[in-house]
Amino acid sequence: MVTEADIRGRLPQALAETQLPLPGRQAGKVRDWYALGDGRRLLVTTDRLSAFDRVLACVPYKGQVLNQLAAWWFARTAGVIPNHVLGVPDPNALLALEVTPIPVEVVVRGFITGVTTTALWHRYALGEREIYGHRLPDGLGKNEPLPQPIITPTTKGGPSGHDERLTCAEVVARGLLDAPTWEQVQAAALAIFRQGQALAQRSGLILVDTKYEFGRDATGQVRLIDEVHTPDSSRYWLQATYEARLTAGQEPENFDKELVRLAFAAHGYRGDGEAPAMPAELWVEVSKRYVKIFELLTGQAFEPGDYPVEPRLLANLRRAGIYPGEAFEVAKREVTA
Repeated sequence: MVTEADIRGRLPQALAETQLPLPGRQAGKVRDWYALGDGRRLLVTTDRLSAFDRVLACVPYKGQVLNQLAAWWFARTAGVIPNHVLGVPDPNALLALEVTPIPVEVVVRGFITGVTTTALWHRYALGEREIYGHRLPDGLGKNEPLPQPIITPTTKGGPSGHDERLTCAEVVARGLLDAPTWEQVQAAALAIFRQGQALAQRSGLILVDTKYEFGRDATGQVRLIDEVHTPDSSRYWLQATYEARLTAGQEPENFDKELVRLAFAAHGYRGDGEAPAMPAELWVEVSKRYVKIFELLTGQAFEPGDYPVEPRLLANLRRAGIYPGEAFEVAKREVTA
């Protein structure tokens, strides 16, 4: 069991980055990865928290929750489509097949919601009914379920450096994917989303929308990659209060990392300029929420890994046979030279 005191004590030790003596290191907003050179990749999920398209803080146990929750979902969706997982050698690490990512992020939406100018609800409220290639019926209310989940794909960092929204038809028309592969990806995404909604409902949560990523392995097989149904990639609402709040015209209670965006927005920050410093209490609450989501969805008690993370990670990689070897020795010489 993780206590508030545990989290507060770990704040200075939250995993900001890794510098493992392994080859091919790269870093994204949340994950560091190492191309091991043998068709495998080591993905390390740090405690970095990203919102407004930038890293705002490091939150204890966040990386472990994301890694273990994604692995849990990968195991449960393998019957729908293969994934890239080879093993979980450490609470913060995933050993995966090297794949070539498909240049499309697959966003699946189950509800009509949102407040931005690109959100489904904003455009629907303006009178539009043909939105991102989907024909929506009259009579929908904000935060209500769509007649069926829909896919609103995006590019992965287009000319602007940001994701650009596409229609499903444009994915093929622009040559991003061939038609059969895109059909396979869409079918898999919708099946996984429905599975996620059903399990979330049993856990007292509503899976509102999410993002999936896919890639091709060396044989050309399409695989699910990155993460699945985590509080970073998905929006969740609390089921217990949803109907009452909807009837009262109130926003649903979110149960993901939206509380971070709301906290910064309350300070007038929406991604431009220098982010304001936030109290430790916010990051303690965020950590508690991530742990709670893990426990609700999996039905398992969260078992916190030891901090600091990197010594533990190296020890676990050594036991898994990933740390030693010629690749390690070469990388070590380069790092210490």
